[in-house]
Amino acid sequence: MRLCADIGGSFVDMGIVDASGDIRDRQRHPTPVGDWHALVTLFRDALERHGGIIGADTPVCISLAGVADPASGTITSSNTPSVHGRRFDDFGAALDRPVSIINDADAFALAEATLGAGRDHRRVFGIILGTGVGGGLVEDSTILVDAHGIGGEWGHGEILVDSPIAPGSVPVFECGCGRTGCLDTIGGARGMERLHAWLHDGAHATSVEITSRWIAGDAACRTTIEYYSRLLAGPIATFLNSFPATIVPVGGGLSNCEPLIELLDRRVRTGMLTRPVDQVVVRTELRDRAGLLGAALASTRSLLIEDVLPSQR
Repeated sequence: MRLCADIGGSFVDMGIVDASGDIRDRQRHPTPVGDWHALVTLFRDALERHGGIIGADTPVCISLAGVADPASGTITSSNTPSVHGRRFDDFGAALDRPVSIINDADAFALAEATLGAGRDHRRVFGIILGTGVGGGLVEDSTILVDAHGIGGEWGHGEILVDSPIAPGSVPVFECGCGRTGCLDTIGGARGMERLHAWLHDGAHATSVEITSRWIAGDAACRTTIEYYSRLLAGPIATFLNSFPATIVPVGGGLSNCEPLIELLDRRVRTGMLTRPVDQVVVRTELRDRAGLLGAALASTRSLLIEDVLPSQR
């Protein structure tokens, strides 16, 4: 039994994960965005509730939106100041036990590669299309990152560059990482909304409204989704031409729109040199369980694929 948590900018998803992949006492709490002590209290309360089934030396398993740098032992998280700049040891000292910390996209990719859509594939590129854009690489059930915990972060890097001849003709926006023109600025839910406003004279619509109206045949939303899908599909295909993953599970809120995932898949396969026949970009199988399961998997190999019942997948 392990206490696992997925710390996001809005909510802390927390539960007890056992060796079969079952999640017990699952709870969601508003994230104490700027209050470290309130965040620690959430964990202490959960550990106190389950003190009888969680060993004193059993690590707490955490996935979070940010960079968990094993080289320096520090956390960088632009949307959660309560953990930004904290050391891994701070969690351990506060909870008086070992703590395992992993990036949320890496946790997602690891869970999908081991227990979900990528379980029959050696190389998996898991991507998140949520509030922003994230990604993780898994090969032979191992997360691929550099010494600072970075890997698969396809959402960051100056991909979109303005034209020197026609300024403003390309949707270049400032990114939270400090760069400009990252896919993160147009690829997540907020990015899709930003792109829609840029294309249609500041028109406001939520990502749910944009995708719903696109499916219903709205012309403006069709233009947005066509452009959006091309902006994302090209980099994904280029990535797969470089790192030969054979499956791309998609998580995050936008993965709930199946026609959008199918459109991305068609465009990605068209851009790949191998032109796969079978679907490559797929919806997550684990859905909202991936973060907690990935956090558990990052600290132990006790969660084996054969232990997970078909009804739980």
